[in-house]
Amino acid sequence: MTTGLSFNGTPATGANYLNQIATMAVVDTTDPNFLTILPAMITYAENRIYRDLDFLFTSISTTSYTLTTGNRQLAVPAGTFVVPEQINILTPIGVSDPNAAIRYPLLPTTKEFLDAVYGDYTYTAMPKYFCPFDDYTFYVGPFPDQNYTVELVGTYRPQSLGPGASDATFLANYVTYTGAAYPNFASTTTTTFISLYLPELMILASMIYIAAYQRNFSSALGNDPQMPITYETQYQTLLKSAMSEENRKKFEAAAWSSQSTSTTATPTR
Repeated sequence: MTTGLSFNGTPATGANYLNQIATMAVVDTTDPNFLTILPAMITYAENRIYRDLDFLFTSISTTSYTLTTGNRQLAVPAGTFVVPEQINILTPIGVSDPNAAIRYPLLPTTKEFLDAVYGDYTYTAMPKYFCPFDDYTFYVGPFPDQNYTVELVGTYRPQSLGPGASDATFLANYVTYTGAAYPNFASTTTTTFISLYLPELMILASMIYIAAYQRNFSSALGNDPQMPITYETQYQTLLKSAMSEENRKKFEAAAWSSQSTSTTATPTR
């Protein structure tokens, strides 16, 4: 198995992310400037990888929301989904377990279509369509004729890599030098999916960010103007293979299969 990364070397089987970045960047792990940019560096690295790869593991579903009779609006709290993908109506009424219900998938459309075809609030029925109004609100059409439980499917953003509350030494140094609580103080997210299974991408994406701190971000005045370009090149190289593997998981590889493209199988499959 890949030797993954953990924030501070715990569990012992994981390499120490903090030490590896500090070693490659030639800074001390207690350097005030390094500690100040550390949360933003992790955010940059993780968000970039999440957006580039569209992980299968970030897909979730919830049945915590209900359509109200005569109200075409479905509100979802901020932070529930990054990308909403599907809305299913569950019947019979009152059943919230998707495995004990009949799903009726709603078709995505535009707000203009809903306004033109199902804009009359006096006409109610089981909705057939939905559209996003903003990041937290959806409209359905027709207006619901009953209080339907819905199943929402989409992607979410997992907790970022960070120290656990038990990492007293690091947290004390961080608070001392920055004067603020570490963003993940209340969490124990010492490992993540990315840090365990894509540690090389995590390292390279972090180094691209920290190159700006070292004044080497493609600047002619930097000590090594090519440093961030080199990290970017390596990141892109590794990203291609990681993307291919992720596509295979979702049966979005060659010919919509789970198989990678073979260089020797030239005839069409």
